[in-house]
Amino acid sequence: MLSEHGKILYIGKARNLKNRVTSYFRKTVDSPKTQALVKQIQNFEITITNTEAEALILEQNLIKTHRPRFNILLRDDKSYPYIFLSNDKYPRLTLHRGAKRAKGKYFGPFPGVGSAKESLNLLQKLFQVRQCENSYFAHRSRACLQYQIKRCTAPCVEAISETDYAKDVAMTRLFYQGHNEQVIDDLAIRMEEASDKLAFEEAARYRDQISSMRDLIQQQVVERGSGDLDVIAMARNAGLVCIQLLFIRQGRVLGSHSYFQSLKRDFTDSEILETFVSQYYLKGTKIPSEIVVKMVAKGAKVISQVLSEIAEHQVKISANVREMRQQWLKMATTNAENALSTRLASNQTIKSRFQALSKILGLQCVPERMECFDISHTSGEQTVASCVVFGLEGPINSLYRRFNIKDITGGDDFAAMHQVLQRRYKRVKSGELEVPDILVVDGGKGQLKQAELVLDELGVEIPVVIGIAKGRTRKAGFEQLFIPGQANPVVMEADEPALHLLQHIRDESHRFAISGHRAKRAKVKKASPLESIEGIGAVRRRELLRRFGGLQGIKQATISDLKRIPGINQTLAENIHNRFHE
Repeated sequence: MLSEHGKILYIGKARNLKNRVTSYFRKTVDSPKTQALVKQIQNFEITITNTEAEALILEQNLIKTHRPRFNILLRDDKSYPYIFLSNDKYPRLTLHRGAKRAKGKYFGPFPGVGSAKESLNLLQKLFQVRQCENSYFAHRSRACLQYQIKRCTAPCVEAISETDYAKDVAMTRLFYQGHNEQVIDDLAIRMEEASDKLAFEEAARYRDQISSMRDLIQQQVVERGSGDLDVIAMARNAGLVCIQLLFIRQGRVLGSHSYFQSLKRDFTDSEILETFVSQYYLKGTKIPSEIVVKMVAKGAKVISQVLSEIAEHQVKISANVREMRQQWLKMATTNAENALSTRLASNQTIKSRFQALSKILGLQCVPERMECFDISHTSGEQTVASCVVFGLEGPINSLYRRFNIKDITGGDDFAAMHQVLQRRYKRVKSGELEVPDILVVDGGKGQLKQAELVLDELGVEIPVVIGIAKGRTRKAGFEQLFIPGQANPVVMEADEPALHLLQHIRDESHRFAISGHRAKRAKVKKASPLESIEGIGAVRRRELLRRFGGLQGIKQATISDLKRIPGINQTLAENIHNRFHE
């Protein structure tokens, strides 16, 4: 939350951003602190993370860096817990918090003490590495209770050889370093053996352990790896471009920033990125050792040389990245898309585009309500139509509606459009719904003709009716507008705000129709969701269910988790993940 001068007032996290933000603006807020905060808020900056654990760690990093005035309650001396593996002859595994002075290996950070202790408890059962204090360990003459209940191999009385104990320590180290497939395989085998014996409670316990382990080994994208670098991603829509910068310092995400620019259709994505990198870093901004971008621009080599000379150290521009850098790039892309959609939906942007559209259409006053319709289906099956409504304040989500289209020939978009318009404007005719100032249909002359027929049949008068269709290249910026009474379609300039408004409402209608169609298609499909994914046969389905303990575990798995399964590559992992997160 930022003040009028851009000063950070407060940093917080939210699983549901809308609910969290609106809680500050209720009339019933009694806290003087919250009231003082709200009076000073002028703007918000948002960074999206992959998991709640990542949000926790990023929140702490940002608060420690910026120390906002209204985060007083969070200014304590606590740090995130780590797991410490000592360098002793018989290494000790324990929970650690604070300065890292002791010699050994530190794993973490963990988002909370509970998850750290849970991992210690799990590892104590699996590898039985000692967790006792060195003073206790040095004075043992016989094995303690931990040995009796098989939570320790009793190296204190040499019940295990140094070599065998070292193997258990090595497995523990591999687990915390992410090389954990041997542990997962062991639990999966035990689960299957218990299931074969009809010991379902025991099998369920192993299933839950697999699920817990997946949570523990989940990569923390906001704090992992090393090095200083900037990650640059881009999103563009409706004539507006958003460049998103993600700042990585010492392997930690320290924040992000969005830059917006209106552009014509002539520029390619690589040209935009090349221009931004040149202008941003050549104006005196601190230059990191590496800049990660989504695609390599033609002049990337020259830019790299120039930046290296200015910064007096080697500057690398990377595009084809993997592992953590790839996840950082995806995070930056997600934030760019979110920032762009927020900007497009802002009141100021919407109002100026409504004004531009009224001038283009020669209207006497600015329209206050637009409705747009689209059709979605797969080979004529499960046809769904959408109606989205825009006002001067932007998209009015509460007025969005979907329609299940029935009793038509499969794939007949004209008949589908006729049916949805008739059902919608019967209610307008009866006075139940408000008459829009502009009606937009996604399509060309055919869809526009259906709109004219329905309005004539019902006797509903709408000042402006428009059909918007993609041009020959089917690229944004080349749309053709069909208007009743005009023989030839109208093609606006790509940077025309009126066109951007029509693109925005058309894309929103398209998105809403597709999401409804997919939900309907998934609902009627009785088979396992895995069967609908191309490339997933019986063997891979069995392996996925075995490794993750069921569909719920697969739904919660990240793309990185899925890629660890033999036979699952990047593309297939993304398809599986997208299937459960549409």
